[in-house]
Amino acid sequence: MIDILIVEDNKELADLLCDFLRAENYVVSVAENGEKALALYERYGARLLVLDVMLPGLDGFAVCRKIREQSNTPILIVSARTGKEDKLNGLVLGADDYIEKPYDIDIMLAKIAGIFKRRYAVEELLDGELRVNKVSRTVYKKEVPLEMTAKEFDLLVLFLENQGKVLNKEYIFNQIWGSDSFSEQQTLTVHVKWLREKIEKDPKKPEKIQTVWGVGYKYV
Repeated sequence: MIDILIVEDNKELADLLCDFLRAENYVVSVAENGEKALALYERYGARLLVLDVMLPGLDGFAVCRKIREQSNTPILIVSARTGKEDKLNGLVLGADDYIEKPYDIDIMLAKIAGIFKRRYAVEELLDGELRVNKVSRTVYKKEVPLEMTAKEFDLLVLFLENQGKVLNKEYIFNQIWGSDSFSEQQTLTVHVKWLREKIEKDPKKPEKIQTVWGVGYKYV
């Protein structure tokens, strides 16, 4: 998964921010337009989007809207459009913050670090009788440890971090196995079956991991 996806048509500005972020050990990709940004996000995912508004083709507001339809990924809008209406529009569409250009790079890095700390520093995920520790990579059901493979664990974490959201099969596959994997999507179906057998009361009538026919899965 990409740590930070920069969506910026100003190559010089994008490259500068990219260099600073990589120096902080983030995995960074750059898209110069909205269409490419959505394609990269669909294929690889991202932990944070740094999103310009004035883009060729699909603008930043449209990208923000489409991302919010499928994910709660943090979005930082960065724009030279500093009017109150633009800021309100971005925030209403679901952006986590709206930063004016030109910005101070140290403040930008601090904001990004803050987002990662708040969003991704959570060690444990809880859901009823399930307790998942992301650091020790352990899973407990009614405080009884469950044996899980690495992929089963990663799949469960992905579902828990996106509860209530429909995730399409291609997105899930790319997050867990990677787009360059030689595995087939049938592998996903098999792993979902194994995961259901471990966490569902009745694996044949799953209540947690629900199939959304023709699309993918939703964790309820």
